[in-house]
Amino acid sequence: MTKQEMISHAEISRDQPGSRSALNSMPIPNVSAKKDPSAVWLSSTKISLSVLALIAISVTTPLCAQQLSTRSLSLDEALRIARENNPSFLQSRNDESLSNWDVRQAYAALLPSASVGSGVSWQGPGEQQFGSLTLGDLGFGDQPSYYFSNYNIGLNYSIDWRTIKGPAQAKAQRGVTLAQIDLAEASLVSTVTNAYVEILRQQEALRLAEQQLENSQFNLRLAQGQLEVGSVTPIDVGQAEVQVGRSEVTVLRTRNLLSTSKMRLLQQLGLRVNEDIALSTEFTLSEPTWNLETLTDMSLNRNPTLRARRRSKEVADIGISSARSSYFPSLSISTGWSGFTREASNTDFQVVQARAQVASSVAQCVQTNNLYSRLADPLPPFDCSRFAFTDEQRQGIIDGNRAFPFNFQGSPPSVSLRLQVPIFQGLSRERNLQAARLQRDDMVQQVREQELALEADLSIGTANVQTAYESALLEERNLELADQQLTLARERYQLGAITFVELVDAQTLLAQAERDRIAAVFAYHDAVTSLEVLVGTSLRN
Repeated sequence: MTKQEMISHAEISRDQPGSRSALNSMPIPNVSAKKDPSAVWLSSTKISLSVLALIAISVTTPLCAQQLSTRSLSLDEALRIARENNPSFLQSRNDESLSNWDVRQAYAALLPSASVGSGVSWQGPGEQQFGSLTLGDLGFGDQPSYYFSNYNIGLNYSIDWRTIKGPAQAKAQRGVTLAQIDLAEASLVSTVTNAYVEILRQQEALRLAEQQLENSQFNLRLAQGQLEVGSVTPIDVGQAEVQVGRSEVTVLRTRNLLSTSKMRLLQQLGLRVNEDIALSTEFTLSEPTWNLETLTDMSLNRNPTLRARRRSKEVADIGISSARSSYFPSLSISTGWSGFTREASNTDFQVVQARAQVASSVAQCVQTNNLYSRLADPLPPFDCSRFAFTDEQRQGIIDGNRAFPFNFQGSPPSVSLRLQVPIFQGLSRERNLQAARLQRDDMVQQVREQELALEADLSIGTANVQTAYESALLEERNLELADQQLTLARERYQLGAITFVELVDAQTLLAQAERDRIAAVFAYHDAVTSLEVLVGTSLRN
């Protein structure tokens, strides 16, 4: 056997020596002697149980096939389904949308902010108090209720160095988020691949367990035949029956492990665990031909953990620039417009006030004319008839009161400009700047640490793959030797040269060799999967 040959998953499950075809070709001694009644009873009981088991299997298998349809599933399809349905990965992928909005928000902070407000209020009738006086004391008693409304429009713009650097920092943080999503995806790919390989491992273990059960049943028939011809004692038959029972327990446990591994894979895919799947991807055992230098270059560019740390370093670099913003001035500009309305529930109070003002004007005019008439040289009197409260004035008061809610009276606009220059803030600026620099230095060391770890892990990983490959080849040779030993042991047992215990030892040796070969083959696939995680891409064809 050379290192160039390929051992596929199909080859793992091919007929091995000692399997069903080999068992059927083994000669069974011709029975011509007198049969032992106990042996006949044991044989007939075993045959009856076997017939019942076959009938039960033949009846339940079609029913199960009707209830569940087997779904063919390749590794690529499993990875696609996991990316679309795995809850944990979908939660990580949702962070991308939030990081995009963070970038938009950072750009929006460079634009002015605007606000619009409005409100209405009501004031009940009665007298209002101003210190120790009331409106009644001032001659304005019996106030009506009032309705008020107002509006305001504000425009503000603020700018500082931290706001200017905001978009760059948000973009860098989005890069960290995307790298973390890639890391979560790489973890998902590794988990799904390991679960996929685990099913193949358990399938091979079940095939081996069933094969060992067939070998144990063959040994039982062989011991029964030897007992019938008187070559062995009933103790050998009892030992063979115990061996069959142990093999049946192994098959039962292995089937449970296979079912459990399928459920774990479906769990990672985000599917219901009651689906029946059949794996279609074959994993090939081939000699590793990867170059360590090439793998190192690939991992330095694609390893998700390293990429995430490099992105974090970029954020730390921008963090230093943002920390310097506390040394720079900030500028803010604001302007606004506003208006209000006021409407009385009735205009009687306003009409009374207007009439009182007219009467006061008339009285003052009459008093002035009286003074003028008493002068030595009287002056011409004023025309007091011009002071009169007309219906037009009354209607004007009523019309002027109709303002609520939208007949606003505008207030004067305002504009303000503010420039703030920080002078001393208790060394908080220096502390924050130093903390940002230390954080950047930490990220530099973390990147270097990850690069060194990658180089070491790649060297170890490639050595592990090579060791696993050579171990699988050696275990294949050991399996052939163990199979030859079992064949020889069966021939010697038929001739009575060895005991049944020695035959079982040979069979156990073959089973252990088969298990070691399967373990070596799948240890190779596990090592390749671990190496793929480090490189950040698939290494299988």
